[in-house]
Amino acid sequence: KGPASVISNDDDSASPLHHISNGSNTPSSSEGGPDAVIIGMTKIPVIENPQYFGITNSQLKPDTFVQHIKRHNIVLKRELGEGAFGKVFLAECYNLCPEQDKILVAVKTLKDASDNARKDFHREAELLTNLQHEHIVKFYGVCVEGDPLIMVFEYMKHGDLNKFLRAHGPDAALMAEGNPPTELTQSQMLHIAQQIAAGMVYLASQHFVHRDLATRNCLVGENLLVKIGDFGMSRDVYSTDYYRVGGHTMLPIRWMPPESIMYRKFTTESDVWSLGVVLWEIFT
Repeated sequence: KGPASVISNDDDSASPLHHISNGSNTPSSSEGGPDAVIIGMTKIPVIENPQYFGITNSQLKPDTFVQHIKRHNIVLKRELGEGAFGKVFLAECYNLCPEQDKILVAVKTLKDASDNARKDFHREAELLTNLQHEHIVKFYGVCVEGDPLIMVFEYMKHGDLNKFLRAHGPDAALMAEGNPPTELTQSQMLHIAQQIAAGMVYLASQHFVHRDLATRNCLVGENLLVKIGDFGMSRDVYSTDYYRVGGHTMLPIRWMPPESIMYRKFTTESDVWSLGVVLWEIFT
């Protein structure tokens, strides 16, 4: 028996994160078996009430409720980027945290209003709601009043880790004019690596496979706080990191083990491989 896994079809989903069940059978055909999530085919019913979206599905916790944020409480400030799903904005969100009148958030919009896109949107929101960890970017909730549909995440001030590492590497100090940025020490790089590893251990414990772990998909906040996240922008911003294999969707080949490249099989073990590449990114 092998590990539970995710078998990917020709899916170009903006979010790579997927849930796997507790079983241990490795699927060996295109049908995937009982322990596989067939991406782009799995449909989860959504039960709607005025405040929350709840679900009743064995793969998710029975008390999963996605917070519903009022559109008038979200004030867009500026565009942060754009991915296959739509645009991401920096925004102010009111009445989200009891201790603060407003906070800065990252807002992910859905440009495709098709039924399938909406179902994927709700499914992703339900999955993200279950992920609560200090090294996973916090998901606050959704806004479904009108269009576009919106997901609200915490805002990480210093952006993605890839750019942060380059901005604090030896080359940046040579190129900088005036006050050069402080180069990261080895202990700081180790601290970054430990945080990412802790986040991935948590994802594995919750039976989630990330599929696209890389420094471009980690975000940096105050005091060198690092969290795993993916707003779906990296395939556009870092387009040279992705390759099309055999007519399939774009894949981050340099971060993938052979079985993921050849058979499009993704497991916790393939995430461990990607973490090894992330360590190389951090320390070089």
